[in-house]
Amino acid sequence: MNTFGDKWSFTSFGESHGAAIGGVLDGVPAGMAIDFALIRKELDRRAGRGASGVSQRAAREPDEVEWLSGVLDGVTLGTPIAFIIRNKDARPEDYEALKHTYRVGHADKAYELKYGIRDWRGGGRASARETAARVVAGCIARQDLAAQGVTIHARLVQVGAETNPEKFPEVIESYRREGDSIGGIVECRIDGLPVGTGEPIFNKLQAELAFSIMSINACKGFEYGTGFGGVTQPGSAINAISGGISGGISDGTEVVFQCVFKPTPSTPKAGVKGRHDACVATRAVPVVEAMTALTLVNLIG
Repeated sequence: MNTFGDKWSFTSFGESHGAAIGGVLDGVPAGMAIDFALIRKELDRRAGRGASGVSQRAAREPDEVEWLSGVLDGVTLGTPIAFIIRNKDARPEDYEALKHTYRVGHADKAYELKYGIRDWRGGGRASARETAARVVAGCIARQDLAAQGVTIHARLVQVGAETNPEKFPEVIESYRREGDSIGGIVECRIDGLPVGTGEPIFNKLQAELAFSIMSINACKGFEYGTGFGGVTQPGSAINAISGGISGGISDGTEVVFQCVFKPTPSTPKAGVKGRHDACVATRAVPVVEAMTALTLVNLIG
């Protein structure tokens, strides 16, 4: 499926080395002034401009948004908002050697087994390039949430075994120099969420968040509250830790969750030609915020 949500439905389209990527966001109320500066800022964060070990392509793509419908003089019309981001620095020739082989750790083989055909140019739809469209849609959702007093803030809290943010660039750069990559953990905090958000039994808040976050490229795990670490602790020590969710419903405290991103599998050390991230988790932070926002606007309207 390429569509997320029902109240605010977001459909993304396009391939990594095609003409463009983009999206259609429907359900946005009329009269909302779009904060284009915020969208520009978040797209730059996703591109990782100025950060260590970032894909050369990400740094070179201008990510200029072309608004096709649903917005007039910067204000939403209440009709579907369609937009595209043209791929200006696509290099499909870098992937010519992959026409008849599969990259380990990527979706190449699975896509071909399922569809009988695949876009070998950088992974096509499976590429993280697609997440730029999510960031645009998520920024609009965040504006609506902010007007309701709901804020979302994500940050990188771990790179490999390192938990000191000041050392993250050094660690990432060391892997880049080796032609390798490393994974990381992103933490997200939600403040101001109305009490009672989430529906038992099968639409629990944590289930909805996990569903959206796990759809992000390279995301391999989701936890909230005591998480996996809670298995080593006695109940008497962690009973009060809810992560902001009890019984699948927001309880009025800050909602906190973490998600883990695997190392980029296609690297020079692995013998794969192309432009790749030394730590994709650094660029995943605004994508986590975007998917969280799209999840919440569908839950609280």
